[in-house]
Amino acid sequence: MERNFFNIQSEQQFTKKALEVFNYQFKNNKVYRSFCDLLYVHPSDISTIEEIPFLPIQFFKSREVVSSSDKVEAVFNSSGTTGTTTSRHLVTDLSIYEASYLKGFHHFYGNIKEYVVLALLPNYLERKGSSLVYMVNDLIQKTENPESGFYLNNLDELAQKLIALDKKGQKVLLIGVSFALLDLIEKYQFNLKNTLVMETGGMKGRRKELIRVELHALLKKGFSVRKIHSEYGMTELLSQAYSKGNGVFETPPWMKILIRDTEDALKILPQEKTGGINVIDLANYNSCSFIATQDLGKVHGNDTFEIIGRFDNSDLRGCNLMVL
Repeated sequence: MERNFFNIQSEQQFTKKALEVFNYQFKNNKVYRSFCDLLYVHPSDISTIEEIPFLPIQFFKSREVVSSSDKVEAVFNSSGTTGTTTSRHLVTDLSIYEASYLKGFHHFYGNIKEYVVLALLPNYLERKGSSLVYMVNDLIQKTENPESGFYLNNLDELAQKLIALDKKGQKVLLIGVSFALLDLIEKYQFNLKNTLVMETGGMKGRRKELIRVELHALLKKGFSVRKIHSEYGMTELLSQAYSKGNGVFETPPWMKILIRDTEDALKILPQEKTGGINVIDLANYNSCSFIATQDLGKVHGNDTFEIIGRFDNSDLRGCNLMVL
């Protein structure tokens, strides 16, 4: 069952699988079951994905959110400032995570073996348990190209490698956190023709926060590229959405975004309305596939979506049930 969702090809198939996963997690995930019980929701009441309860993401900071009795193979931890509680995602089957990000990348960008992957993720490399580092490291290995690799603070070496590879026509994926990419273009001016520049977000206190339009304008100018790509993922998920420019994201077939009302966390809004982002990630079969994030956004008519910003703590209305 947990592999079938990678073969989804229609809206009807997605709904069918999502309802099956909801039934499974209701029965096997103690934290999620308690949350549903507090809402007086039972699988017999649910016939559409909009009716499924979405677990507030904060539960990953205080509970072990698992739907499987199998041994935990990895624990992914979110980043956080000193003294803050971070999320912990207990993963009982790493092969599902690997299948999700490999199939997701192929869905949007093709064969990873065609690329050299250069990763500029200093703040993630400096801590343990990053799901992003795990994914990018595996993508680097899957390129089977010795030119692929991670960079920490060696920007001079990265710049030379990037210029040389791009000049000889090699397809390159440069993936990095926002502040590090800005650091790079402040030292060097590029004129890239064969490189896909992808930001993963995150100033993390290193720089002044910029809205995406401002960030992308700076990066497009600094790298001399027409578009900046983006990756949308998080510690608590096993799938990623991607934007090929303009901050408009697409999900793979086993992932879907819904928007909830900021005043009523249980109400799903229609398309083009701004609200809280709810994620259905069927790859999260062994933890929780239905997560209410702290991101704000809107969904468009073709199932694409945008990130508008973040809730602050005072905006988390309708989430009093988080305190179990």
